[in-house]
Amino acid sequence: MRVLFVSSGNTKDGISPIIKNQGESLKQEGTNLEYFTIKGGGVKGYLKSIFKLREHLKNNSYDVIHAHYWLSAIVTSLAGAKPMVVSLMGDDVKAKAWFRWIIYFFHHLSWSKTIVKSQDMYNSFGQKDVAIIPNGVDMNRFKPIDKEIAIKETGWDITKKHILFTSNPKRIEKNFKLAQDAFNLLKDENLELHYLIDIPNEKIPYYYNSASVVILTSLWEGSPNAIKEAMACNIPIVSTNVGDVEDVLSKTEGCYISSFDYKEFASKIKKALNFGERTTGREDIVHLKSKTIAKKIIDIYKEI
Repeated sequence: MRVLFVSSGNTKDGISPIIKNQGESLKQEGTNLEYFTIKGGGVKGYLKSIFKLREHLKNNSYDVIHAHYWLSAIVTSLAGAKPMVVSLMGDDVKAKAWFRWIIYFFHHLSWSKTIVKSQDMYNSFGQKDVAIIPNGVDMNRFKPIDKEIAIKETGWDITKKHILFTSNPKRIEKNFKLAQDAFNLLKDENLELHYLIDIPNEKIPYYYNSASVVILTSLWEGSPNAIKEAMACNIPIVSTNVGDVEDVLSKTEGCYISSFDYKEFASKIKKALNFGERTTGREDIVHLKSKTIAKKIIDIYKEI
C-alpha cells in the first residue's frame, strides 16, 4: 500500500516529530509511505501549496492520502486528493466555532475517514462517523534511563529535584501561568522548574528521565504525547484533565489529575515528589505503543 502523509513543514525540524514518528511506525508495518510538507506561513503559504500538491498528485499515484491537522487537510482536499484520511489533533475541534464549521463542511464533502485522538475530541466534534485513534508512543525511544546518565545530558543540578513543564511557555493553550503559580507556592529552594524549547526530539527522553515530576497544565489537548512519553519512562506526572489524560494515567500510582486551581496543582506536585520512585507507567500504556496504533491506522486505510 502506497500512502502520502501531508502536514505542515514549518517547525524547526521540518515535519512535526509526532507525525514523523507515526509515519515511521507505519513504515515498520510494511506501508510504502512518503511525506509532503506544506511550507510557508499564513494563508499565502497554504494557498501556494494547493497547486504544488495538485502537481505532485498528478505525477504520483497513492492508495491513500493522509492529512494531519485541519489546515493541511483543507489544502489536501482543494488539491483534489482522493481517497483521504484526516487526523484532527486537538486544536482543530477545541478552538473557535467557525473553525469547526469549516471542518464539518470538508468532513462531509471530501474526507473518506476522519480520525480524532480521544473521546473528549469525539464529543467536541459531534459527528458520529469518526474513528478514535490516539497517537502512539515509541517505546524503544522513550524508556527509563538512569537518572545520573540523563542529567549529564541535560546539564541540570543533580543535587536538586526537577519539575518539567513539557512545552514552550509562550503557547497560550499550554497555560504556563498555572505551572508557575503552583511552583511559586511550593517555595522550595531544592526544586527547579524547567520547560522545553527547541530541544531535539532525540534528546527529549533524557529530559523526562532527569525530572522528578513531569507536569502538563494545558487548557485543552487531544491526546498529549508528552503524557504517554513520560509514562513510558516511568516518571510521576501531574496533569490537568484534558484530552485522554485521565484514561492514560488515572490507574497509575504516582500520577495525579488536578483542577486548574494552582493550590490544588501545587498539592498534587508535592504528592508526586513524595512518591519518590519510578511508576508503573510503562506497563500501564503498553496498549498505546506505536506498533499497535500503526495497525489500527492501517485498518482504516484498508477500509477506505
